[in-house]
Amino acid sequence: MKEPKKMGLLERKKFERSVRRRKQRIKTGIIVSVLAVVLIVVCVKFKPWEKINFGSTVQTGGNIKNDKNDKNAKAAKRLELIEAAERMAASYGYDEAVEILQGIEGYEKDEEVQGMISNIQAEKAACVPVKLEEVTHIFYHSLVVDKERAFKNQATDSQAAGNNQWMTTIDEFNAITQEMYDRGYVMVSIHDLYEVTKDENGKEVWKEAEILLPEGKKAFVMSMDDLSYYHAYDNYGYAARLVLDKNGDVVNEYYDANGEMQVGAYDYVPILDKFVEEHPDASYKGAKGIIAMTGYNGVLGYRTDETYDYNHPTCDRHQKKWMDAHPDFDLETERKEAKAVADAMKANGWEFASHTWGHIRVGDRSLETIKKDTERWKRNVEPIIGKTNTLIFAHGQDFYANFGEYPSSNEKFQFFKEQGFRIFCTVDSTKYQTFLGTDYMRQGRRNLDGYRIYKNAIGAQNNVSDLFDAAEILDPDRPPVPEL
Repeated sequence: MKEPKKMGLLERKKFERSVRRRKQRIKTGIIVSVLAVVLIVVCVKFKPWEKINFGSTVQTGGNIKNDKNDKNAKAAKRLELIEAAERMAASYGYDEAVEILQGIEGYEKDEEVQGMISNIQAEKAACVPVKLEEVTHIFYHSLVVDKERAFKNQATDSQAAGNNQWMTTIDEFNAITQEMYDRGYVMVSIHDLYEVTKDENGKEVWKEAEILLPEGKKAFVMSMDDLSYYHAYDNYGYAARLVLDKNGDVVNEYYDANGEMQVGAYDYVPILDKFVEEHPDASYKGAKGIIAMTGYNGVLGYRTDETYDYNHPTCDRHQKKWMDAHPDFDLETERKEAKAVADAMKANGWEFASHTWGHIRVGDRSLETIKKDTERWKRNVEPIIGKTNTLIFAHGQDFYANFGEYPSSNEKFQFFKEQGFRIFCTVDSTKYQTFLGTDYMRQGRRNLDGYRIYKNAIGAQNNVSDLFDAAEILDPDRPPVPEL
């Protein structure tokens, strides 16, 4: 290249222009570089992309967080439904378990879920139907907590003698529950034993329902009588009432020998709730027992009856004594609290039955007396525990002695049907006793009380061996049981 001074005028001017352009490019490059550095620093510090939505194809910032949260929520819901399905399948609710799993989003392409569905369906296919005529029904009364107080001085105290004859201790109840579970017994609802259909004329017809259990499992119904915590039980070592704890679970209040209140599992409701929680396969679809309820001393330990009124003509000395000890007593509050407990029990698989308001023998009493008693039960008990179609006879006394079909001409039978009762349960020591009529059912019950356990333990009777070994079950603290 020529030196500038040796160039012509035009050539020199062209050269000077190129130099100026080169200098400008360098200057511009420097400026751009500086701006780029500044931009990088700003972006690193302030992250402006987090505030920019680039559309459906690119998600950044908050959208990424939202997407992550959505995925976590779906994963949590999926796990929740899987666990619910597993528990339902464990309690033999196979169709219900599959339905739960099908509620998972995208279950059709979820290999794990599809595998679970296949396994559940295979378990169901291997089950066998329960035979109605081979369903036994057992029952208890309130459980004895303090054996010393319950059985003391039974030779001179008729209540103590009755405690020994009719009541089961907590230790015996737990042992029976465990042994029956080990032998393959599964609690079912009495209402799962039948289904209601219609004939061609629209008339109600009952038929045996299908209950499927794994081979070797045996269905049984359980009921409990007189869960009112009568005044007669005071100071004999029983629980006082049922209450809701801070978690909404049903537990007992119990007053120990020192008069101090304890709260916990002191009777069969919370005890069995815990057992089924730990052993879901002990119960068919979460079924628990039937509570046969009277009303004259209230329900569930609450003084809910209209007779808790000093001015009521039938208010007795026990009720007056109790009201004297509870000057803040309010009938409506008692009823409200009792209903809350009953509702919680029903939500957890428990059912209720009438045991008559006054614990009366319906076979001995006139129809007029039965009508008045039923009116009091419906007025004082039904609003708390809800409607029921089950009547469990007090003292085990049916209004028709022969087992089988009730005569349509029986006035007491017709009255109870008119009142909505369709299931009738008595007391019987036989292994199985069930009759399914056209639109009702009768079933015998086996009393697992102190008398029955003791007599079997000493070899004087043999009518519980299919359920448990009485000699192993008998509470060592139970004294000899007097004859009935």
